[in-house]
Amino acid sequence: MMPVYNKDSRLSEPLFHDPSLIPVYNRFGIFLGVGDLSVREACEVHEVNLEFFLAVINTYLNKDYFPGNLVEEIHIDMLLDYLEKTDSYYSDAQLPNIERHFNFLLQKSVGQSAAGSSLELLRKFFFEVKEEMTLMIRNDLEYWFPLFRNDLPEAMVRIEKRINDPDSISVSLPFNNPTLEEKIQDLISFFVIHLKGDYDRNLLVAVVSAIYTLAKDVRQNNRIRDRILQPICIRRQ
Repeated sequence: MMPVYNKDSRLSEPLFHDPSLIPVYNRFGIFLGVGDLSVREACEVHEVNLEFFLAVINTYLNKDYFPGNLVEEIHIDMLLDYLEKTDSYYSDAQLPNIERHFNFLLQKSVGQSAAGSSLELLRKFFFEVKEEMTLMIRNDLEYWFPLFRNDLPEAMVRIEKRINDPDSISVSLPFNNPTLEEKIQDLISFFVIHLKGDYDRNLLVAVVSAIYTLAKDVRQNNRIRDRILQPICIRRQ
């Protein structure tokens, strides 16, 4: 079971347990080379809210962790800033990285008809996933996040209508997106089970690893939306 970190934990400890936290730290302006600082000391140095940092790190890492009373200490603007940086990381780094590796893999497989055909189908499915993620990000940045900042009660009214009547508005809900998680996992499954022919094995590892990293980040940030963003919005509307 993943430990729960507190203000006296070394800032390096969570990174040793799970290096996928590196971009999460980056979203707080904390980069590798963390030294021997405690979480409390690092938050003071980087002017990061301690309770917010602990809530995000522990929620991200541990599926059994619930931030509880820590949510009361978190201002919604801090969380929206974190989620905006997360969305930007998806659109500016993770999705382009997968696409770039995918293109290299296809180029190396041009002479292999079976592999080329399978990979073309998989890339087509990846583009469907990318389109859905891009729409989610646009909904966040252009619709939900500005609404949360400017008129939280109205945002919650619209969310309630969306839950009760899925056709009431066209934008997806902001708290989590399980169908997106399922699609990314399906993409990984297709690679594992259905890929045919010969292909560059090293490039394939790079593609699947990048998709797995994206899947994990989406899943764990959905947990943050569900366990931190949603309670904040409900309690403060």
